[in-house]
Amino acid sequence: MLTQPFAEAIAEAERVVAEAPHIRSEQDLVEGADYLAGGIRASIQMAWAYERDFPYFVRSTGPYTKMGLDNPDTLYFHAWLRDDAEYVVTGRRGSTADLSFQILDGSYSPVNVPGSLAAFDDREIDIAADGSFEIRFGPGLSGRNAFALAPGSAMLVVREVFSDWATERPGMLRIHRADRAGLAPPPLTPELIAKRYEVAGKMLVGRIRTFLAFAERFYLNLPVNTLTPPRLTPGGLATQYSSAGHYELADDQAMVVTVPVSDAPYQGLQLGSMWYISLDYINHQTSLTAPQARADADGMIRYVISERDPGVANWIERTGHSRGYVQLRWQRLSRALTDEDGPRVEVMAVDDLPKQLPYYEPIDASAWRDRIAARQAATAIRMLG
Repeated sequence: MLTQPFAEAIAEAERVVAEAPHIRSEQDLVEGADYLAGGIRASIQMAWAYERDFPYFVRSTGPYTKMGLDNPDTLYFHAWLRDDAEYVVTGRRGSTADLSFQILDGSYSPVNVPGSLAAFDDREIDIAADGSFEIRFGPGLSGRNAFALAPGSAMLVVREVFSDWATERPGMLRIHRADRAGLAPPPLTPELIAKRYEVAGKMLVGRIRTFLAFAERFYLNLPVNTLTPPRLTPGGLATQYSSAGHYELADDQAMVVTVPVSDAPYQGLQLGSMWYISLDYINHQTSLTAPQARADADGMIRYVISERDPGVANWIERTGHSRGYVQLRWQRLSRALTDEDGPRVEVMAVDDLPKQLPYYEPIDASAWRDRIAARQAATAIRMLG
């Protein structure tokens, strides 16, 4: 059977999920089963999109194919490459806060972050007045809008980052191999289909093992209910800093994260589950960008992470997750961040928030429902990208 390798990989991946060390409850198991389903969908898509001579951009992660503590504010795309060929990327710049490009060597594993062979944002390319652009990637290329592919180059990753979901619009992207324009790929064969099922199975097991180990390596060795100072994000992203940590809170506790409003075009905070994926960011407020958040008169944003509704605009909903990950990101930076740009963290009783928060301003239930409705509407538009 052509699908046998993939069926065996699904069974192995299910065992990995069922034996995950963080599982404590039925909710953990249910979310693990849902995470597995997303991995199955994504692995099939990635294996069938593994086309280096006639490449195209595919959505790397989304609401139903989450992985790697995906940023709710980012559209992720990727295309596969050969390091000895030349590729042309054409597109039209949208109005998003950031658009970045990265070349990876494809070496994700439980012990390795993939090698970043090049990383830049659209400030390093020429864009026409109508937003259109053309970029070339290939061995030996250099100059404006031309970037060399180093030996081992395997994947082009594009990230389009939203700061204001309601007003910003995505752009357009296309890729083709320069010497294959006007040609067509060879017809499918049974051997190729069998190979794709085999590759999809390896991808599925690999991504689940990798990101469980990745989270433990980079987060769980930190003290609980703390966040690191801002630091360059691992993986070679040239203009992104992040602050990371993990929380564990009782239902009557809140974790207050206080951070200055920065001059970065993108600044955001999100929660993630122990499966190292974002929480439901469509129907719940589990993330906030700086424009979405309410800044206080002293120039600070005070996020309140809790299970109980604290009655404030910057409530970050735990959605039943007593443990999880917290991530702050700053992108498209023009300067290095210091500890002064980073967060301060306090854990307190939810009932104490009115007297502990210096600018406590309650929000009523109808206003909260309006905020969630706005998220739902804006997400639908954003996902058309």
